[in-house]
Amino acid sequence: MDGEDRKELKILGSKERCQDLISMTFANFIAYVLGYFFIFFACNFIHSMLRPLSQPRIISESIVGLIVGNLNFITKAFGQSVPWTLYSVAEIGMLCYMFALGLEMDPYVLVHRPTREAKVAYAGMLSTFLLSCIFAPLMNFFSTTSKLEFIIFLALAISNPASPLLTRLITDLKIGKSDIGKLVIAAGIHSDMVSTLLMAICTIISKSRGHAFVVTLATVVQMMLIAKFGSSFICWINDQNPKGKPMKGSHLVLSVAFMVFICAFAPVIWAASPIFSAFLAGLVLPREGRLSKMVISKLNYFWSSFLCPVYFFWAGLQADFDQFNPGKFSTWSNLFFLFMVATIGKISGTLVSGMLSGLQWQESIAIGLLLGVKGHFHIYLAVFSGEVGIISTSSSIVMIIVTLLTIVYIPLVVEYIISRARQRSNNPRMVLQWLDPSSELRMLLCLQGPQNLTTAINFMEISRGTAEPGIMVYATDMIELTDQVASTLIHREGVEAVTVTDESIVEMREQITAAIQAYMEESGKGITLRRMLALSTFNNMHQEICVLAEDALASLIILPFHKRQRGDGKLDEGHLWFRHVNRKVLRHAPCSVGILVDRGLGLTGKVSKSLESLKVGVIFIGGKDDREALAYAGRIAGHPGINLTAIRFLLDSNADNGSIRARSTRHAISEQEEEMKLDDECFAEFYERFLADGRVTYVEKYVVNAAETVSTLRTLEGLYALFVVGRGHRVDSILTAGMSDWEECPELGPVGGILAASDFSVMASVLIIQQHSPKGDLHGLDDEFSVI
Repeated sequence: MDGEDRKELKILGSKERCQDLISMTFANFIAYVLGYFFIFFACNFIHSMLRPLSQPRIISESIVGLIVGNLNFITKAFGQSVPWTLYSVAEIGMLCYMFALGLEMDPYVLVHRPTREAKVAYAGMLSTFLLSCIFAPLMNFFSTTSKLEFIIFLALAISNPASPLLTRLITDLKIGKSDIGKLVIAAGIHSDMVSTLLMAICTIISKSRGHAFVVTLATVVQMMLIAKFGSSFICWINDQNPKGKPMKGSHLVLSVAFMVFICAFAPVIWAASPIFSAFLAGLVLPREGRLSKMVISKLNYFWSSFLCPVYFFWAGLQADFDQFNPGKFSTWSNLFFLFMVATIGKISGTLVSGMLSGLQWQESIAIGLLLGVKGHFHIYLAVFSGEVGIISTSSSIVMIIVTLLTIVYIPLVVEYIISRARQRSNNPRMVLQWLDPSSELRMLLCLQGPQNLTTAINFMEISRGTAEPGIMVYATDMIELTDQVASTLIHREGVEAVTVTDESIVEMREQITAAIQAYMEESGKGITLRRMLALSTFNNMHQEICVLAEDALASLIILPFHKRQRGDGKLDEGHLWFRHVNRKVLRHAPCSVGILVDRGLGLTGKVSKSLESLKVGVIFIGGKDDREALAYAGRIAGHPGINLTAIRFLLDSNADNGSIRARSTRHAISEQEEEMKLDDECFAEFYERFLADGRVTYVEKYVVNAAETVSTLRTLEGLYALFVVGRGHRVDSILTAGMSDWEECPELGPVGGILAASDFSVMASVLIIQQHSPKGDLHGLDDEFSVI
């Protein structure tokens, strides 16, 4: 065979090898595609079976990944390159997940005053972290790594909730718009951000070892540069591609290249963790604007729709059940301790924060269980730790099982929350705003003594409005239970289980009863009277008042202000114990509460149609309490002796409020817009009923800020004998921002405090109303669940 023949044979052999390589590559590609679709359809099938149990998709994907990844014929068919390829795909998916997670979060909330959601998040994180540090040495997770580093990182991972999964679960299970749903979502995002940030810092320090300071400083500088120039770049892209027009291809490619560069810079330069580097890069970039929103939606869709099946198959492939040790006691003890620490840690923290913020213990436990949910990132940490030898494969499988256990009970917790909401909806809402105008108003009118008698009578007359539907008044004496009074009590059966025989108290009550009965006989049409007694120590008197109001199905409790007017028109120092009672009633009342500051109402002759009309002004700025004050004003508008004026304060649209709105978070702005919508609807209904026919005068006051609000309020001095205002303690409005800093009596609210101040008026009485909310502000569920 000559040289040409050998050359020809060599060429033919090369062609055959190339064809074989191409055929093998094509066959592998076909196998990958078929395998992907098999896993994808298997996940959908399992998810459809678990849907009646309200289990999320992560459960079905985990089941498929763990089962398929542990099939012997599949693991034997794979070479060494396939697991590495799957790991690369899973790594890319986790990079997308963490970058989108950081981009969705607002790091500037860390420098603001902690909200209730932040306090719940911090409490749950701290308690879980401490419990993890205590019990981690009892778990046999350690391998070759430093125990201290592992304990800290494990504690942070257990403290970390999966906020994207939690948000999805809360939304899918139909409590996303409820108050408890909003609280859990906000607390979960806050906790996720803080704990992931701490894990990133710990990773940077542990990896850099002796160069920790230099690497940390370089990372901080890098983040500052990304925040500075990245924001400018994204703003430029947004300006060049306004909403409504397709994004330019060159700008889209440039944006992708920029984001890949900032995520890969730190891992390439100083071998930082690419996962945490992507999270930090996303965290410092602005989350507002067209580009950021598009990136978040596209990455989340790409991750959930295409990468998740491969990700869980990789996790199942690495979680080799042949190395799982179910027969060892340490395996189940690790699983038990890890699950209990993750669950009890969150519950104990939310219980403490719930007690401080007024949440009921049932809701606190439910919040703790919801915040204990783990997700994709925790499975990645478990698998990665086992793969690099930090922990054993058996321990890695234990962590995956615990992660899934924190998810499966979530639908049961939400079902419990819904059942409690439905139970509440069966009870009548003790709120004036939702009370049928054609039904009578049931009121618990409290008296401290004979000094409140004339005021109480005039207030009853004002409140009755028209004779139909009328009001039911429970005139209640507030009597302190001293040792002397206790010695005169007689215990009986029936409604009046306790009777006071103290002569001074009996005489006082008879005096009040006689005066009220005289009024009722003369002009008490439309009023039904019941006499009651709140007999208790000052520490517990609020409980007695709340029980009486609940038993009477009252919609409004009226409390006298603890200060009384002196002869010179000023208010005295008042009775501090009655102030203590008033503040506790505001916190625990089962219905709306009004505090009446009497400055002349008790000195005025009885209000009736035969006497000169009483000028009443209802001030409406916005919020639940102001809507409740407007509802009360609607009740008294029909009284022939009342000359009512509705005064609405509005924000001057011509003023520059951009700096104020810029400091508000997106969540706060959306809440303000929702409240403004409710305010407009409420006022429109009031206008239709009372203003259109001229029964009520309407005045608008346009102001810019709180200072103008105060000055405008002072111009009303001398115009009205009674002001009706909302307490406004739950309102975050530009018109009242900062006014609470001057409050002498927070129970009166910012506007009520100004109107009741001694330097405002000596003739104008003030009624401050607070609308009832279930304890802890966990309402908002009834309407949503009524259609489930």
